[in-house]
Amino acid sequence: MIIYPNAKINLGLNVVARRPDGYHDIETIFYPIPLQDALEVTDAQQPSFRMAGTRLDCPPEENLVMRVVQLLEADFNLPPLDVYLYKHIPSGAGLGGGSADAAFMMRLLNERFALGMSTEQMEERLAVLGADCPFFVRNTPAFATGIGNVLTPIALELIGWTLVLVKPDIHVSTRDAYAAITPHQPDMPLTEIVKRPVEEWQQLMVNDFEASVFPKYPEIAAIKDKLIDLGATYAAMSGSGSAVYGIFADPVEHIEEIFSGCFVRQRAL
Repeated sequence: MIIYPNAKINLGLNVVARRPDGYHDIETIFYPIPLQDALEVTDAQQPSFRMAGTRLDCPPEENLVMRVVQLLEADFNLPPLDVYLYKHIPSGAGLGGGSADAAFMMRLLNERFALGMSTEQMEERLAVLGADCPFFVRNTPAFATGIGNVLTPIALELIGWTLVLVKPDIHVSTRDAYAAITPHQPDMPLTEIVKRPVEEWQQLMVNDFEASVFPKYPEIAAIKDKLIDLGATYAAMSGSGSAVYGIFADPVEHIEEIFSGCFVRQRAL
């Protein structure tokens, strides 16, 4: 059985409060995008895990896909599995690739072995693996609060727009990005901003991490500026970076050449 976990972007991201547990409360909108990994699971005599594509610097047993298997083995009698993961979504980009892999793995196992978990039960189990993991169970646009784990579905469609995604070869520490932010309430709620035309978003929708990341990594700021120069109706960094995206009315010619040396993808939304 094979499935294709997809990435997400953050439309706006406000860091609104520091929590007593050391985490931060945020407000953001998760929006699924058509950039995918591939995940295949087959029965096996002995359990195995293989991976190809983008290299990840973690032992196989720590990969979120295998942690889902370990999580479910505690409650369900799963047979030995051969798991093959092809990574296309870049890591450390603010695109949720690992979280998507985890959620899609749980969905796959729930269906394949008729485990009987409800959507809510899968979301609850996935929350222990990462704040944005539960989003990929429903995989529809959502307003996220708390640490990103409290999800409220929203009516939002960007059909007809073109997404340009650019990730430089830069790793941004999420911990450092948070450390440089002073939490505050936004001037306008994101839920109100997304109701306005996309043409108004650039003046209203903010990713708070840009203020802490751009001074340290001016190359990332330059990508956003270039996307706007190329005609992006809206451009922003996703999450704490380092991926930056632009939403365009039409496809952009020669986009790979323009951002040579970066991971670049152009997709219809």
